[in-house]
Amino acid sequence: MAKVTVIPSTKNQHTQLPNGSTKLRQVAAYARVSTNTDEQYTSYEAQVNYYKKFIQERPDWEYVNVYADEGITGTNTKRRIEFNNMISDALAGKIDLIITKSISRFARNTIDTISFVRKLKDNGIEVFFEKENLWTLDPKSELILTIMASIAQEESRSISQNVTWGKRVSFQQGKVSFAYKHFLGYKKENGKIVIAEDEAVIVRMIYRMFLVEGKTSSGIANHLTSLNIKTPTGKSTKWTKNTVNSILTNEKYKGDALLQKKFTNNYLDHTLIKNTGQIPQYYVENNHAAIIDRDMWEQVQIELARRDELGAKYSSSDVFASKLICEDCGGFYGKKKWHSNSKYSRFVYQCNRKFDKGKETCRTPHIMEEDIKLKFIEAYNLTMKDKKRIIQDSQEVIALLTDTTQIDNEIENLNDELLVISELLNKLIKENSKSSMTQDDYNKKYGELTNRYERTQEKHNELSKARDNKKVQALNLKAFISNLKHVDDKISEWNEPIWMLLVKSAVVHRDKSITFKFHNNNEAKTKYV
Repeated sequence: MAKVTVIPSTKNQHTQLPNGSTKLRQVAAYARVSTNTDEQYTSYEAQVNYYKKFIQERPDWEYVNVYADEGITGTNTKRRIEFNNMISDALAGKIDLIITKSISRFARNTIDTISFVRKLKDNGIEVFFEKENLWTLDPKSELILTIMASIAQEESRSISQNVTWGKRVSFQQGKVSFAYKHFLGYKKENGKIVIAEDEAVIVRMIYRMFLVEGKTSSGIANHLTSLNIKTPTGKSTKWTKNTVNSILTNEKYKGDALLQKKFTNNYLDHTLIKNTGQIPQYYVENNHAAIIDRDMWEQVQIELARRDELGAKYSSSDVFASKLICEDCGGFYGKKKWHSNSKYSRFVYQCNRKFDKGKETCRTPHIMEEDIKLKFIEAYNLTMKDKKRIIQDSQEVIALLTDTTQIDNEIENLNDELLVISELLNKLIKENSKSSMTQDDYNKKYGELTNRYERTQEKHNELSKARDNKKVQALNLKAFISNLKHVDDKISEWNEPIWMLLVKSAVVHRDKSITFKFHNNNEAKTKYV
């Protein structure tokens, strides 16, 4: 008969310390509150004080620390600095036991909860969940912990859904919220959105530099950095191109608000993704006081699109860049230095393609900067003699451009056609799965319908583009009229803002004449002498 000898345990199964050990357990606590409100801050302080006293009152425990995260969500641990510090200290051997109020305070993400508890358990570190009276080194704890953590995660999901629903109801009602701490130019006063004038001057400067002075976003960013102006976060004076672009494209500066630009796709990691049509958006007009005139804002959007189309061809270092055009090749004129190593050194404007591949390809002349300016003054004064008629004609053109009734009806008909074709395709697929239709017949009908769909979609795209073009032309003309009303009828010297705001292009001809084209498409031709 086999002989069985009992070998007594030498360690406490819960503490993992030798039986009879007088070594004190190194104990820490973790506390967290979900928001930054005053009430919750009181709760935060109370938790810290409670656990410090709780640990110090036990003679077999040695107090290590109370790790506490304030105002941090519990659904993931990525942004919980103190939590992560506590785990690092525990794994480094500084903590034997962690006490926390409940599973939901530790983490509302089941994966995080189980993962961290198991990692700590493998290293002999115990977690005590006070509310559930659960010790994780107890063998019975694993199943209970899994069930309770799942319940906590479901609670978090429900809360997240309720919060999301509440936000979307607010959006539908046109309620606008501002991230004031990271938004330049506005502040909250008596519960209302008001202009912060000390910041608004910076916003206006950015728009003026871009539109009137022709500066690039990078150039504006460098200028603001050189002036040590703080960025919208208020934490740095280092401006970037992206920060400037975000200000130039934000509709809030004209008094409107586009709601739900981003949304939370996953309640566990709280990752915000750009809304590109996945969920509805809401546009609120005239919600608050505008810092930037609506016409100017629209002009900036048009100029942004124009520069994007030009790409590397656009230059902010020269007011004539991307406006002075060669009649022969359609390319831009550029600034060239002649006789750079002699006393006759000078700058001229010449077609950038004039000597492509080492030979003369364009016969248009070079031009001096002063001559361009003088001829513009002449063309401008000649054109402005009919200023009232120009404004009246432009307003009539705007009325025609903004009437898109016919295009709208055609687009609507095409939408109906696309819907019909989609239904026919679905019907064909279902019939093919249920009937004895031959593959050749199916392929033929399927091909006909898909070709029909593609042709219809192409027409739809063309009409949509035509409608958008009309809107852009109308906006250009509105901006042109607005600018025209604020400029002098006659100028006697070079005026850079007028050039930047009113001139669309200037074509240099072989006979040394220049045709100036304004944003209302009016042209004025002057002879180069």
